Amino acid sequence: MTNQGSCKVPGIPRDPVFLGEYTFNTGTLKQFSVLDYIIFSTVLIISAGIGLFNAWRDRQKVTLVDYLLAGRSMTALPVGFSLLASFVSAITLLGTPAEMYNFTTMYFWIGLGYFLMIAGAAHIYIPVFYKLQVTSAYEYLEKRFNRGVRAAASLTFVLQMVLYMSLVLYAPSLALNAVTGFSLWGAIMSVGVVCTIYTALGGMKAVLWTDCFQVVMMLVGYLAILIRGATTVGSWDVAWESAKRTNRVVFDDFSMNPAVRHSVWALVFGAYFTWVAIFGVNQAQVQRCLTCSTLKQAQFALWLNFPGLCIILYLGCFIGIYMSAFYENCDPLKTKLVGDPNQLLPIFVMDVLTGVTGLPGLFVACLFSGALSTISSGLNSVSAVILEDCIKNYREGMLDHRARIVPQTLAVVTGITCLALTYAASKLGSVLQAALSLFGIVGGPLLGLFSLGMFFPWANSYGAFSGLFGSLVLMFWIGLGAAVVKPPQVKAMRCVSNCNITAFDNQTLSALYAPWKVPQPFDTSPPNQVYTLSYLWYSCVAVAACIIIGLIVSFITGHKNAKDVDPRGLENPSDLASTSKRHSMEILLRRSNIWKQYRNSILKIFIKMRALRVTPSRPICEGKVSPVLHYIS
Repeated sequence: MTNQGSCKVPGIPRDPVFLGEYTFNTGTLKQFSVLDYIIFSTVLIISAGIGLFNAWRDRQKVTLVDYLLAGRSMTALPVGFSLLASFVSAITLLGTPAEMYNFTTMYFWIGLGYFLMIAGAAHIYIPVFYKLQVTSAYEYLEKRFNRGVRAAASLTFVLQMVLYMSLVLYAPSLALNAVTGFSLWGAIMSVGVVCTIYTALGGMKAVLWTDCFQVVMMLVGYLAILIRGATTVGSWDVAWESAKRTNRVVFDDFSMNPAVRHSVWALVFGAYFTWVAIFGVNQAQVQRCLTCSTLKQAQFALWLNFPGLCIILYLGCFIGIYMSAFYENCDPLKTKLVGDPNQLLPIFVMDVLTGVTGLPGLFVACLFSGALSTISSGLNSVSAVILEDCIKNYREGMLDHRARIVPQTLAVVTGITCLALTYAASKLGSVLQAALSLFGIVGGPLLGLFSLGMFFPWANSYGAFSGLFGSLVLMFWIGLGAAVVKPPQVKAMRCVSNCNITAFDNQTLSALYAPWKVPQPFDTSPPNQVYTLSYLWYSCVAVAACIIIGLIVSFITGHKNAKDVDPRGLENPSDLASTSKRHSMEILLRRSNIWKQYRNSILKIFIKMRALRVTPSRPICEGKVSPVLHYIS
């Protein structure tokens, strides 16, 4: 949709509050105070202190199970907090509000994808790892296929996590440096070094308890931004009306076109595959689940994670809506106050929180708590994978008297590697989309590999390796091609009419709304059409490619007999490998009771969201009976 009207529409009033020392009035960025630096430093010291305390308390426990799996003695609550903290990183904290600002409210739908993901991870994938009592998730692949498949998957995981940790470390540091003057390499080095130290010394138990503290910091920081933003902008109705005026309020994009960036299907089902690749088979999350004393505790921890994911998701969405209202008539991107969407939240924080001493520092603590939790999880899981799948797998005797030295050294080396790769992260663009694309490109083939092993007993090692390799090649081709071709994206309209910066010329401060960006002419030949695939479908395509290639190669090379496969490595083999197709279908239908129970709830949510789009100029059905209403009736 394109708005050709005047920029001077009723909006956030220019009352005395909005004539204050904000960036759109002064044209200058604000700086941190001494108290802000003190608060940020305190969070780093507390995080390091938790790690050092756990290292001192458990100094007599030198077994690998204690160091890597916390002795398999943890309860659901700390594990649930840690699961939440591990992948709710600074990328999520920065990226979700920026998504609301730049695009539309369609991103709200991803919460349903979270629900399906938790169900799949807790009741399909994690039980298999518990039955086998593995330390590394990739031990399963050796038991199911062979050592070569295990090594290939482990190296793929290490590549994924090292790239992701570099992105997590670089993105918030760059945003804060550009907006607040906070030293870029000072932030990178301080966070990277502190995180590496407490992870290497304290092991998994230190990571779990530090994650609990950091989740609290993330929630407190987000709530402070939301509350202060609401008191500055006005009521929720004011912000929501602003979002409507700028055409951000969209909930009803049910397009079946996979090139649509955010359709309902992509956000629910595409996101399911993206996130189950993280929570179901990613070593960082599997390792946390395996620290629980029982499978039920691990499943409970995963379900505890669901409301936390939704709270942080929707807090970020609400902040993004307030942020779009605050800058409705003076966009920081068009005025070049910031050069990247990832810097929008920091500049908003400096505008609305600077008047309250110490709150900008609290935001920095919130942001870097997200980075610390993710990096510590990644360091611990990568060291576990390298140890279990590479070193210990080939040099079993060398670890008898060095049970903790080796993984500690690996954590330090991995941390240094991530610091060295932070420059590459600057080339990845939007942090939220870059991170989820990475999990689709690399995590999707790994999910396909585990699914091939768990659900298809006749798949053999040749098929597994071919499926993984073929899927990786396909997804890197699509992902890198999309990064080079850069298919056009439609973004929300932005305005600069009410900016009060005298340095701007008259043309820049024109009195017209900037229309929605119209896509430039794009070559729609078949090769380029592939690159338009929504990043949320990457993981789904990768899983399908891995399974199809794996099964074809398995049948060509001589598939396995289902009776020769260890039943513990299959997902309920007595059900899924039943010779009776009808019985198998009944099993699958019985497992889909979640759909039967929540179908009407989902449809009612849809109707309510459609109602939000009703305006005098746009009726929902224009006299026609809604098929959804007809279905419910």
